[in-house]
Amino acid sequence: METETPHQTPTRRRGMLPGIVVVAAVWTLLHLYVGQRLLAPPPLPLGWRLLGWLGILLLVLAPFVALVAGRTERLPAKRGLEVAGFTAMGLSSLLIVFVLAGDALHVRAWLGVAGFRLAVVGGAVAVLVVGLWRARRPALVRVVDVPIARLPSDLEGLRIAQLSDLHVGPMLKRDFVERVVHTTNGLEPDLIALTGDVADGFPRALRDDVAPLAALAAPLGKYFVTGNHEYYWDAAGWVRELERLGFSTLVNAHRVIRRGSGRVLLAGVTDLSAPGGGPGPASDPAAAVAGAPASDVRVLLAHQPKSAFAARVVGFDLQLSGHTHGGQYFPFNLLVRLFQPFVAGLHRLEAMWLYVSRGTGYWGPPLRLGAPAEITLIQLTRA
Repeated sequence: METETPHQTPTRRRGMLPGIVVVAAVWTLLHLYVGQRLLAPPPLPLGWRLLGWLGILLLVLAPFVALVAGRTERLPAKRGLEVAGFTAMGLSSLLIVFVLAGDALHVRAWLGVAGFRLAVVGGAVAVLVVGLWRARRPALVRVVDVPIARLPSDLEGLRIAQLSDLHVGPMLKRDFVERVVHTTNGLEPDLIALTGDVADGFPRALRDDVAPLAALAAPLGKYFVTGNHEYYWDAAGWVRELERLGFSTLVNAHRVIRRGSGRVLLAGVTDLSAPGGGPGPASDPAAAVAGAPASDVRVLLAHQPKSAFAARVVGFDLQLSGHTHGGQYFPFNLLVRLFQPFVAGLHRLEAMWLYVSRGTGYWGPPLRLGAPAEITLIQLTRA
């Protein structure tokens, strides 16, 4: 009988507790600030203020309810709680941004108390609706040419389809995966790279939703590396599941891929959040190419863009990453720069290229604004 448990030891879970407490405290304080700015000023009647504070309380609790629901089996209305919780999380974050921006721009002085409330709430709801609509649109295909010095003619035009951050789970289901597979196969790539964060849930619960990934096809194979979200659930289980679906998993390991006389060294590392216990050790680009033969091009699959600095030292020509979602929606595509040095697109680090996908799915709030989902087609060209 197969058992599935999240890859977190009791010690690691205890180590995460202070961070969770800090996040919850900051989240609550921000909502108190929003409530104070929207509800405290007169002439709002007492009944409306009480109703408003009840709404604020529900917004505070909603994402935590969604996260707990995701880890609770056979919970009545489980998916409804997750969808409502993450949607409320999106509304909360937008209300916080609109209140802070309104105060910074002194909107209350221009429009008065009632106008300020209308501008904040109306603006947040309008952006929420647009973001919800854009998140449900199919991922666009982004074609990126990467020039490689001394690229052999047999590798000219090599096509790598990159998928990243699918986040199959409470919001994105089998029909979403089927569309991604259909579009990706239509690109006729030479190989397929899946750079982490496949799902949010346990493999057994989401097996039917991710099953269409088995239909992905490329003559030079399809490859997978873990993202941070695999470690929130069952990383070893997800590695086994992706291998069952036909992927070669690169756990600080490499493969030599040949096309004609050209040789591509394709390596992959575990995510930077990997605890070094399973599956595989902590992320190490140098270990991923240990004992590798000579090759014409070295490509690294690494979930987080921050791995690029170590990859550059090792001597990779190209790194493919995800993780950031491009910020997913404004203004968080600006804030993500505080945590990752590269947010989206193609970047040059001395002799190495780095491409950061905006993600094929989304996580948390079902919003996309200013950072459209993508399926990336990387094409190697001669510099």
